[in-house]
Amino acid sequence: MPNVKVYDMTGKETGEIALSDVLFAAEVNAAVLHSAVRTYLMNQRQGTQSTLTRAEVSGGGRKPWRQKGTGRARQGSTRSPQWTHGGIALGPKPRDYRLSMNKKVRAIALRSALSAKMADAQVKVVELTATEFKTRTMVNMLSAIEAGRKSLVVLADNDKMTVKSFANIPGVTTTLANNLNVYDILNANTLVIAKAAVEKIEEVYAK
Repeated sequence: MPNVKVYDMTGKETGEIALSDVLFAAEVNAAVLHSAVRTYLMNQRQGTQSTLTRAEVSGGGRKPWRQKGTGRARQGSTRSPQWTHGGIALGPKPRDYRLSMNKKVRAIALRSALSAKMADAQVKVVELTATEFKTRTMVNMLSAIEAGRKSLVVLADNDKMTVKSFANIPGVTTTLANNLNVYDILNANTLVIAKAAVEKIEEVYAK
């Protein structure tokens, strides 16, 4: 089992903790990671973009000039795509971008993401405690453990005091142990896990 150091809020080492081999020492599958990130990003798209075709734009019911004898190109409507204020040819229309992933493949992707962070020494375990709504305390803690510019903080439960204390720190995102996703893990420079969340992560994802 991979062991990582445990830090307190001041950045002082307080011991070590053994992490699950299944989650933090698995083989990294790059293809599955790519698929998981693509699926996540596609599922964030609303798909509500829309343009008006020549049939939908207002006006243009009358033929602008007669068919022959003017010396100009024949035109049937002032709302054809080549006209100013005309309709859009082959423009985007509302569509569903959603993709799905097999449950077992999602599990492989998550294990690969956690293992990749572990292999790069980007996993920090901290005994997180918040006794007041204080952003400065969390900033000092992240600095003390040398967390990266972008950090994902994983909490065991939705402690409002802790979440609010992290909320105003640029580049820092908080999430719950049972709500991890591959994109957030890979997008962070450092994965900061509350010590209380380690057991819950292993309980939920190591099956």
